[in-house]
This record gives sequence, C-alpha cells and structure tokens, in this order.
Amino acid sequence: MPLPRFDRLPVERQELILAIARSHFADHGTEAASYNKIIEAAGFSKTAAYHYFDGREDLLSAVLDGVLGRLLGALGPWVAAGDEAEFWSRLDAGASALAAHLQGHPEDLALADAAIGHARGEGGPWLAWFDDLVSDGQRLGVIRADVDHELLVTVTAAVVRAADTWAVARMKESPASTGPRDAEGAQLWRLLRGLWSETGSFFDDGNADAH
Repeated sequence: MPLPRFDRLPVERQELILAIARSHFADHGTEAASYNKIIEAAGFSKTAAYHYFDGREDLLSAVLDGVLGRLLGALGPWVAAGDEAEFWSRLDAGASALAAHLQGHPEDLALADAAIGHARGEGGPWLAWFDDLVSDGQRLGVIRADVDHELLVTVTAAVVRAADTWAVARMKESPASTGPRDAEGAQLWRLLRGLWSETGSFFDDGNADAH
C-alpha cells in the first residue's frame, strides 16, 4: 500500500505516478521493469520515492490493485438472476464488458494476469466475484453441485480469463467483432456449459482415461 504521504499528493499527481509506473510494468513486465527508470520518469528522486512507497514491490502492488479495480468495475457486481435465461444474459453482459475494457486498455490487458494473481494471493476479490456467480448458478440449477465449490469457482475464473484474452486477440484481428457472443466467442459458453454440466464434462470419471 502507498505510504500516507503519497495519499496527501494531489489526485492528479497520484494518477500520473501510477500511470507512468503502469506503463513501465506493462511494457517491460512486472519482473523486468526498472524501479529507477520509473522514478526518473515520474520526476522525483529515489530518496523522495521512499516517502511514497516502501519500495518497488509496494509500487507494483498499488499498480496491480488499480488494474484489478478496473477489471472488477468492468464486470460490475454479480446480481442474482431470476431464472436461467437471466443468468446467462448477465454473464454475457459481464464477459462482453470485460473483453471490451481489455481491448480498449492494453496496459490493463498486459497486467491482468499479474493483477488477478496478486489479488488471489490476498484472499481474492477476483475469485469472490466468481464465487457469487457460481453460487447463484447452483441456486438456479444451472451449475453442477457434485464438484467441490472452491474448485468450480477457481476453474470458472480461469476459463473466463483465458476466453477474454482470446476474444481480445480475435477482436484485434477483426475489429467488427462484438465480443464473446459473436460466432467465435460463443465458444466460451460451450466451455462453461461443459464445465458446469453434470454429464459430458471433463470432470466425468468415465471420460478421464479417454484423453
């Protein structure tokens, strides 16, 4: 977390510092980005930087928290659905909004995996969204209940994340694409239906030796 002195900076200055850091981490990777170059680009000394952050990892954490906040903001809170059709409609809208955000914010796309992994290590605001989703689906009978709940949540989140990355790549190739419910992205729903169904899924013991 940023130190109190950072929070006392004007909001515009805070946003500029984090934007510069985000750009460096996105361009060079969370491991390779240079803390000294970020500080230099932000216009303050290394000594001054320690008044704002405990170090490089503290700055990276602040950047990833911001990325995750925007991803969750794009999804919006999961709202309980009234029936199966509404459940799929809500999921469609959330996945489309997330894919659109990633397409329009390449730095967030570059850092999304790191941000999700960072959040997972802190107890999981990202997984909490999918926990709400899976719980609602099980309530409606859309999602199987014969598999460990935590496992279903984790795998569902991974499938949606991978599908959104794939959908963004496809949209870059074909700008006319409208998101996960087009002819290509509809594969996400087939994956999820297979995952969530009690029959014909890769959780089926009878299929385990066939693959």
